[in-house]
Amino acid sequence: MKRTRAWRRTQARKHGRDKAVRPQAFKPEKNWKLMYIRSTKLVRARQLGMSYPVRSTRQLLDQS
Repeated sequence: MKRTRAWRRTQARKHGRDKAVRPQAFKPEKNWKLMYIRSTKLVRARQLGMSYPVRSTRQLLDQS
């Protein structure tokens, strides 16, 4: 019997060690419009190096 990759994947599914076989149950949103929670938007904006929330020049001048 050849123990190929397909055989190992089948065995993993059969015996419950299928973490690498099954895709993630939850994938975080990639589209900015689909991020609903403010905290996730803030984290993502920090990763992208952009300022969020977007402030106008007037707001920035009033802030200081």
